[in-house]
Amino acid sequence: MEPPVDRIRLSPLAKEQLVQLKRTTGIEQWNILCRWAFCLSLAELTAPSAVPLSAESGIEMTWRVFSGELSGLFLIALKHRCWREGLATDRQTLAEQLRLHLHRGIGYLAGDHQVDNIEDLINISLSSM
Repeated sequence: MEPPVDRIRLSPLAKEQLVQLKRTTGIEQWNILCRWAFCLSLAELTAPSAVPLSAESGIEMTWRVFSGELSGLFLIALKHRCWREGLATDRQTLAEQLRLHLHRGIGYLAGDHQVDNIEDLINISLSSM
């Protein structure tokens, strides 16, 4: 399966939020935090707001770094979410939805002041099931 993007670019705000999350959780890799954020956003019943997002001076990573061994699973989850919301599953729509879900999920994690460690991330994911 072809990935929705070659490179994922996050906004400067998302970078600041991820720096904060790295500091509080001790998780050093951007991609791990982004995976948590993506899954958290997908678990939300509402669609992410279609807001313009700047990618200047933020974080950039390849799809492969973001998704790792779970590439197929992340792509299927994203396509399913788009299908469920009545959106197309072309590469452009998938890329936009990926960015929206990542940014929303990062905002959720950074805005939750109870996220101080990995156990808190696990508890958040369990409570959203």
